[in-house]
Amino acid sequence: MKNVQKVVILALIGLVIGAFTACNKSGASAGRAAGGSKAAYHIGIATLNMEQSEDEYRGAEDLVAKYGSVDDGGMIKWIVLPTNFADEQETVITMIASFADDPLMKGVTVNQAIPGTAAAFQKIRNAGRNDMILTGNMPQDDPNVITSVANFVTHSNDFARGYYDILRVKNMGATAFVHLSFARHMAIETLSRRRNVYEEACNDLGIQWAFVNVPDPATEIGVAGAQQAVYEMMPRLVNQYGKDAVYFTTNTALHEPIIQQCLALGAMFLNQDDVSPLMGYPGALGIDLTAEAGDFQAILNKIEAEVVARGGSGRMGTWPSSQPYCASVATVELLMDMIEGKAAGSMADVEKAFASLQAVGSWSPYLDANTNTPINNYYLITMDTYIYGEGYTDVLDQPFPEKYFDVK
Repeated sequence: MKNVQKVVILALIGLVIGAFTACNKSGASAGRAAGGSKAAYHIGIATLNMEQSEDEYRGAEDLVAKYGSVDDGGMIKWIVLPTNFADEQETVITMIASFADDPLMKGVTVNQAIPGTAAAFQKIRNAGRNDMILTGNMPQDDPNVITSVANFVTHSNDFARGYYDILRVKNMGATAFVHLSFARHMAIETLSRRRNVYEEACNDLGIQWAFVNVPDPATEIGVAGAQQAVYEMMPRLVNQYGKDAVYFTTNTALHEPIIQQCLALGAMFLNQDDVSPLMGYPGALGIDLTAEAGDFQAILNKIEAEVVARGGSGRMGTWPSSQPYCASVATVELLMDMIEGKAAGSMADVEKAFASLQAVGSWSPYLDANTNTPINNYYLITMDTYIYGEGYTDVLDQPFPEKYFDVK
């Protein structure tokens, strides 16, 4: 296989994550500022708001709790990007680029790396701040552009998912795959390529394919408006494509109404776009996970019990830990190691940082769409999907068909 390795979900999944949570309780590690201490350097993190991307937001929140805010003498400078970022590109660029105004700022991560991140990074480089380590998660700029100005970027392996998700769907007994998205997301190379592999794989595996346009939460309709529109759309879609269709969206904010309606209507949901057990399920189920915070196995168990109780056994799934949360926390921890000369920012370093927070899987570089050659500072993670009431799908044991490398 070229860029898809067999995933290994280690025994870590059965252990309490603890590492980051314990550090929060005991204070920052030696040599790094806790709240109230004077920081030797600063780290910047930019996220969307909690309504749009809760996992990323919570990760930044935990980092501030652990290392303190720059405003109080700590290490972390956290900014929240505009809700309507699609129409506020100049604001996005200005906000991210402003990290360079701080002479103590040595590292920045943007999670999610929405459009404009690459331009902001270029502006930072143009300001002579080559001392700053720049990273992003789920980049939405052109892969070759963002990697030319970032030290590295991370993402789930969407290309691999294009085939493996449909193989999972078939094994679940689904008859159709209904892909809900909008024009802005379909202009992003990684999402567009995955969409095309999804369609090709559906044709190959005998699954009905459907693409449905839905409102973009980053436009004037807003998150609440888009969620309500999709919630009201779901009964019609289930009537059209059936209860044995899997419903999937590319947008974080839309997971909750889709999961809620899939459970209510008896339809199927494989996994999220920004994959995490925390994405969509807690809100859709109305459950409190405060007591389980930081322990992804306990989180998975609690959600599973509720999904099974509502008749979703074998019909609903997720990845076992949160890639978006880890991309905030693990990446910032890695930036600190890089600044302190303890790591280089290699793919192996990223893998180790994510694994410390239970995001365990296989890593590979992104393949350029035109040349099929690796972009060596664009790192992709693949984890197996966990089906509530049944367990892991194990489809990653199957080889990735070479033909899909030609799907653009």
